[in-house]
Parts: sequence; structure tokens; C-alpha cells
Amino acid sequence: MRIDLLLADATQRLTLAGSASPRLDAEILLGHALERNRTWLYTWSDRVVTAAEQARFETLLAAREAGQPVAYLTGEREFWGLSLYVGRSTLIPRPDTESLVEAALDKAASGHGRALDLGTGTGAVALAFASERPGWHVVGVDRVPDAVALARRNAKRLGLTNAVFLESDWFAALSGERFDLILSNPPYLAADDPHLDQGDVRFEPHSALVADDQGLADLHHLCLTAKAHLASGGWLLFEHGMAQDSAVREALRQAGYDEVQTCNDLGGRPRVTLARLTL
Repeated sequence: MRIDLLLADATQRLTLAGSASPRLDAEILLGHALERNRTWLYTWSDRVVTAAEQARFETLLAAREAGQPVAYLTGEREFWGLSLYVGRSTLIPRPDTESLVEAALDKAASGHGRALDLGTGTGAVALAFASERPGWHVVGVDRVPDAVALARRNAKRLGLTNAVFLESDWFAALSGERFDLILSNPPYLAADDPHLDQGDVRFEPHSALVADDQGLADLHHLCLTAKAHLASGGWLLFEHGMAQDSAVREALRQAGYDEVQTCNDLGGRPRVTLARLTL
């Protein structure tokens, strides 16, 4: 079958399956099956694919119809303009999390410093920051060994030698170390959050999504424990749920931080809250 006809059929199938971006999904999956980019698909839209190529595409398409995330099917996702490997041991990087990177960069005016990304997953946040601040030493930690291995692969792929990744349950492997910036996109969904049964989230690791105390437990924990690892005048930044900003600001104030503020994400929703520690 020709590429243009394959894409038209796949788009219709994914529309019926409830995909929010059926044409884009179809193009990404077909490009992956053919080992070509989307521009090539349009340039050679009248090309007839081989039986083997069509079979590979059909396998991917059927998995997407069943709800499997495109990023897990291709093993890649773009974040901050960086092409990252992804895996089922980590969350899929999302555009809204770029707001966390933007806020961190705004507070990293100096050409040199130390930044820490807690619960780094693919390393997306740490690597995005490292790509913009080459003079900074960036550390990413995760308690899941497969996630750490994946983040290291991404750092090598991107050639970002100023970012290193360690296995650590929050600060466990960082005794005595201090940082000018500490960033985290911790688990912040409540166990009964309806989003857990929707879209790509259904397939992502719940340990990276769900926290006790209606999603606030890890955020509260990090407000307190980060103080021992922030340099004087250092900043702590969190991504959180769009209805959690008030609770996070209060937790930071109660823990003794100053200059508490919240930033909106790309959709205008409160997504990142940050504060400064003055020792």
C-alpha cells in the first residue's frame, strides 16, 4: 500500500480509537517503522511500502489503538528540543514540564553553579538545564536503576558531559552536598485521581505518579529535607498539580523559605512553585 493511503487509513483508525492526535501519531509510527522522518513521508507519499514494513507498522498501530503511548512504542520523545530515549521505567516527558526548566534557568543567572534534579527519570529536566548552562555541574538522581541507566544513555547521546546521574532515594546518596538549585517533578497525584485511568498515564509507572496525603506527601517531605542540601540563597523548585499551588506555597513558607512564588505552565495553569532559602 502507498504511504499516503496507509496514513489516511491509520488516521481514521486512531480517530475511532480516541487518540487526541491521530494524524501525528500515525506519521510518527509509520516513520519509525520505515526508519524515516515525517518530512520524508510527505516527500515520498506515493511510495509503496514493502510487506515487511507494513507488518511492522501494523504492529505499532494496533498497540496504539489499544492505548499504548507513542513514546513507549518508538522509544523516543522530544523535550526542550532534545531527542531523548524513553522507557517504561520512567514517565514520558511532557511539554508542561518545560515550565520547570524555564523557571530554573531564570534563577541560574551565574555562569557557574551546581544544580540537582530529584527523581530525574529520563533525565529530561537535568539535561535540558545542562544544555542551556554548560558552566553548571548538574546532578540527576533516581531510586530506579533502569531510570538512571536511561538518563546516562541520554546524556551520552546528547554529549552533555556536565550532567551526571546517580542512583539515590531522594538525598540518600548526597550526604553533605549542597546545590544552588534543586529541582523536582515528584509524584503528586492522589491515589484516586481520575487521570490515572486516562490516556498515556494508564501505562506509566504509578510509583512516579502517586503520593500519599492526596498527592502532597513527597512535596512536603522535600520542602523539609532539601534545606540541608541548599546553599545559602539557593532555590528549590517543584512541579505540582494545578490545584496544589496554594498548599505547596504554604508548605514552603512553613518550612522557612522566602520569596515563594508560583509560575504558570503553557496552558496558563499554576504548575511550578519555587522558593529561596536564606541561611
